Amino acid sequence: MKINEEEKQRIQDGIVEMLKTVFDPEMPVDIYNLGLVYRIDVDDEANVDIDMTLTAPTCPIADFIVEDARQKVASVDGVQDVKVNLVWEPQWETDMMSDEAKLDLGML
Repeated sequence: MKINEEEKQRIQDGIVEMLKTVFDPEMPVDIYNLGLVYRIDVDDEANVDIDMTLTAPTCPIADFIVEDARQKVASVDGVQDVKVNLVWEPQWETDMMSDEAKLDLGML
């Protein structure tokens, strides 16, 4: 079933809200505001494709964070399928964080 632009935007907004509930246990800030989510694509069939990274390639809980993100995005009403791609380019840097995240971490 093909979705319209309004529905696509509603789903996109829901995805962002859900990603704001995914945390790296070592940081008191969600992955979205940390700037770890590089791309969110919702296609015309409501399938979701996300590119995200982590603060370090050696993160011992990478699988947990990626799966938590996938499950939470999959729970958004209307989402059909979710694919979360872990990418390392561009490399994450602290300037990718939102002002809210920087404030929470005492960087502002």
